[in-house]
Amino acid sequence: MNTIKQSDFQSFAEFYPYYLQEHGNPTCRRLHVVGTTLLLLLLGAIIAGALSAWWLFALPVVGYGFAWVGHYFFEKNRPATFQHPWYSLMGDFVMYKDILTRRIDW
Repeated sequence: MNTIKQSDFQSFAEFYPYYLQEHGNPTCRRLHVVGTTLLLLLLGAIIAGALSAWWLFALPVVGYGFAWVGHYFFEKNRPATFQHPWYSLMGDFVMYKDILTRRIDW
């Protein structure tokens, strides 16, 4: 099997195939969907004024909490967040869109 190695990626387009490789487990992807959905709902509630701005501190916990459980217990790998935080964040939202549009199974 020819796998992509983590290295210094020159662009998000180079990074995203690696990101998808690191999210091969369906349970891990589902946990990412749950975390991203809750993050967006929480952010919407803050913007709408239903929640205090103090809830902004919960966004990383909600968003990454579910994802990291998926990586540590199901995917059995280290989240790309630690090596490529911005590309990883972008990957979370692109994968979320790809799952919602059924380009990727979940």
